[in-house]
Amino acid sequence: MFHLKTIRRRNFTAPTSSLAQRVRYLTPLERSEEARAFLALYCRELGLDRDYFRRRWSAISSQIKRHSFYEHTPEEVAFGARVAWRNNSRCIGRLYWDSLEVYDCRELVDPDAMVSRAATHLSEAYNGGKIRSIISVFAPIRGDKFPAYFESRQLVQYAGYHDFGTGTVIGDRQNTEITRIAKSLGYEPPAERSNFDILPIIVRDQFDRRLFRTLPASCHHEITIKHPDSVEFNKLGLRWYAVPCISGMILTIGGIDYPCAPFNGFYMVTEIGSRDLADPMRYDMLSQVSRALGDVPENKGTLLWQDRALTELNRAVLYSFRQAGVMMLDHHTASENFRRFCQREHAAGRHVSADWRWIVPPHASSSCEVFHMPMQDLALIPNYYWNRSTDGLELTAYYEDLERSRWSRHMDYWKRKWRRWTRTP
Repeated sequence: MFHLKTIRRRNFTAPTSSLAQRVRYLTPLERSEEARAFLALYCRELGLDRDYFRRRWSAISSQIKRHSFYEHTPEEVAFGARVAWRNNSRCIGRLYWDSLEVYDCRELVDPDAMVSRAATHLSEAYNGGKIRSIISVFAPIRGDKFPAYFESRQLVQYAGYHDFGTGTVIGDRQNTEITRIAKSLGYEPPAERSNFDILPIIVRDQFDRRLFRTLPASCHHEITIKHPDSVEFNKLGLRWYAVPCISGMILTIGGIDYPCAPFNGFYMVTEIGSRDLADPMRYDMLSQVSRALGDVPENKGTLLWQDRALTELNRAVLYSFRQAGVMMLDHHTASENFRRFCQREHAAGRHVSADWRWIVPPHASSSCEVFHMPMQDLALIPNYYWNRSTDGLELTAYYEDLERSRWSRHMDYWKRKWRRWTRTP
């Protein structure tokens, strides 16, 4: 007997690996639809004729029918990675999306070769402080075959040591679990632990086994955070790495998922000052910064001391990066760049997908232009996502930029509703 309950639960069978718990589930029909929509976008934006579209679609549809998979050309990978950046609703720095440098590394499947490429990636991205936006795309998921990938959220990140006796944490509170995993694999922290110990990269091989690999010290490029006016602030010993390289997100292009595609841009000051160093769930430095500046937080009747500490912390981060000659934007400039990005997209006849909670900077929010802009997360593809049950849940082909009949738009709406219902536990 036909049961809707069975359909709704069809995506939640026991996963065969940790990666299988995260990647989107696509039926053959949905994969074909996403592939066709991507190919149409590729041909439309590159000015390719309908003969090319028919020949290429014939090859793609044939591969999907036989193998539930198809191989992208190098040009399609490059285009898809750039458009995925353009479509990502959580990124404020998309003005230069078309300048992303794409390295096709799909032939590198050995974990050691992948880590070697990651080290090269970081060195090339640093570029003497003039940060280059780069992505290295490794092997995709082919049917039910999962390739090796980086489990670490970023290629460079700091350890978090949890003392269960006292309940205190040394280092980055966000990374206590990945630090525990690294130690269980054989990683030995420095004899004298600090707040800023670089973690090794955790790799999952094709058999879903965890490995850890250490990057050369020359890849880290750390910046000492100093305040231009406060000697006491400088005694806090703060520092941060120059290149933020995200390695834990999944790149999806035309129905094909690339679980290992580390990419980097350059920092906006509030990412380090307001979030990494000030967030209570990260380094929680505001009280120490306030005391270093001569304030006594505990004796104040209000919490406005946090505002001054936050501003001075961001000022120190921006000053330090610029003194070191490393590229960094302040949040006001980043907001203006996002406004320019929106203007360019609208001029090109494209809707902009944006998540207000992520686009608006966490400091001086209402003074930034983006605070007053209406935004909608359109869940466009190609895109990057962390998990199929969160930011990957609603990703699907989008046709609102095209001229379509009222009936087609109506069907698009209900297909989205159906897919969300079948994917929600």
